Amino acid sequence: MNACHGRHHAHGFGFESTLGKIARVLTGQYGVAVVFSPDGPRVEPGRIVIPDYGLDEGIDRDVLIGYLDLLVARAKHASLAQLDALPSGIAASLAQVIEDRRVCGQLLDEYPGARWFIGTLREHAAARARQRWPKLHWRDRLVWLVERVLWDEKPSVAEASHSLLAALHAAQDILVQARASSSTAQSIAAAEALLKRVRALSAGEVNSMAFTAGPVEDIETETAAASSAAFDDEPMLPNQDNAASPPSEHSGGSLADNAVGMGQTLADARQPSIDSHDTRGTPGALARPQLSIPLATEFDEIADLTGQGDSAAWRVLRAEARANTAPLKEKLERALSADERVRWRREQERGEIDRTALARLATSPGYRTPFRTQRPSKGRNVAVTLLIDRSGSMAGRKIELARLCASALCDALTQLSFDCEVLGYCSLESAPMKLLYERQRAAGADLRRYNRFVERLDLKVYKRFGAADMSGIAALDCGHENPDGEALAWAAARLADHPAERRILMVFSDGYPSTGDGDPQVLRSDLRERVAAIGKRGIELVGVGVLTDAVEDFYPHNVVVSRLAELPSTVFSVLSSMLLVR
Repeated sequence: MNACHGRHHAHGFGFESTLGKIARVLTGQYGVAVVFSPDGPRVEPGRIVIPDYGLDEGIDRDVLIGYLDLLVARAKHASLAQLDALPSGIAASLAQVIEDRRVCGQLLDEYPGARWFIGTLREHAAARARQRWPKLHWRDRLVWLVERVLWDEKPSVAEASHSLLAALHAAQDILVQARASSSTAQSIAAAEALLKRVRALSAGEVNSMAFTAGPVEDIETETAAASSAAFDDEPMLPNQDNAASPPSEHSGGSLADNAVGMGQTLADARQPSIDSHDTRGTPGALARPQLSIPLATEFDEIADLTGQGDSAAWRVLRAEARANTAPLKEKLERALSADERVRWRREQERGEIDRTALARLATSPGYRTPFRTQRPSKGRNVAVTLLIDRSGSMAGRKIELARLCASALCDALTQLSFDCEVLGYCSLESAPMKLLYERQRAAGADLRRYNRFVERLDLKVYKRFGAADMSGIAALDCGHENPDGEALAWAAARLADHPAERRILMVFSDGYPSTGDGDPQVLRSDLRERVAAIGKRGIELVGVGVLTDAVEDFYPHNVVVSRLAELPSTVFSVLSSMLLVR
């Protein structure tokens, strides 16, 4: 399409008339008029107001048609009265972007041809956001990135600051709610819930170390503006100008001036775009760096306790374990034995004669495949790793039953000729690692890429592959925190080296991943990335939730044990089912 210049007379009354006809068709309302105005976009009774532009802006007509489609969607599917009743501020802005995504989705379902124009409008909004970004308040940046999430768009490098992404990570559940909005009231409720979560983050009520927004009044103050420096992309140092501090004296502008997004006031859109490349991306592209990276790994410790447990304690534990799972073990053994009987490949050209084919051989002179051959079974060529969360929250009855469960499974698997390994993990504060962290910080090192600073991994091998002595399982104990992703990667690497045909990794956990010095949202994204990577390596992964359903958020194959006494039998049943599946 040719670019259009100037105000509505430059656009041409013919173009304005065409837009009016489109609006009447889309809305189904005969008297609707389309006008251009500097204070658009907005919807009025009987009028759709599209933003006007200066002579030097070269706004593509497709962008203007995109605005028309957006406003028609509002007019048809939104409750404008409910939105207008909201007091001006961040809550109203969030509600508008959530509602715009909802109503545009409905319009695109009705008129798929509008997708091009809405897409062009999104590109225009992204270019305008990049242009205005250095001058935007943290609050307005948050609104824009929420809009990005709802439209499945990837932010530019400048937009992907740690504090903003931490806020979005902490509100993932609310963003899912916003995506599912089916009414204006639900969009407003999602906006209010999102704002409440941000307030909680700002007040320190939600644990997110990377979150650096200022106090509540700074989030919502209409006249507060951001520094022109890209403050929250830099390390948080004393006296640094950032979103948590008062605006710099060189900052200026109001919320209206700083607004971004395709539905906001467009007074700021009167400068040419500085970048026109496509910024649209894939869902989930707004995540922070996906892996949780430790400051150092030389302080991590791996202890092999295979065969080093108390023999008397192990015998007591094994006796209790066998009493719990003996019937299940016998049932599994019968099923495996039946499954591993000699199987035959029939209809072969050589081998031993197949008596079931003799009749056909006699009646069909041209029949040439009356033989059968044995088909070997490798049902027990399976290696199993049990990985147990040893965090402090597992102390007491949980770790006792986890120990019993590991004993029962490992004992039964060994008797059934399956190779198995029992591992445990936690993290503990390390004085040498803390000293290294303090030296690095004092030297001004950039530590933003890291997410474990003063805690070392404490990894234990209670029974390694190929070992007959399982007494080390009796030494299973608790530590401090649980960096699940890193421990999972360690266990999977050990299992991947096993020559078995199948590899199964079962993880016992009683909650979400955690360390005392890391951002929990990064730990969660790290665990999801590790789970996905391990699945691609062909390892069959199962998450066992011990009195928690947190495993459902990370492991596609999971089981939740809601009664501790049922842990051994439930897990044994799940593992049995997997072993019987080829």
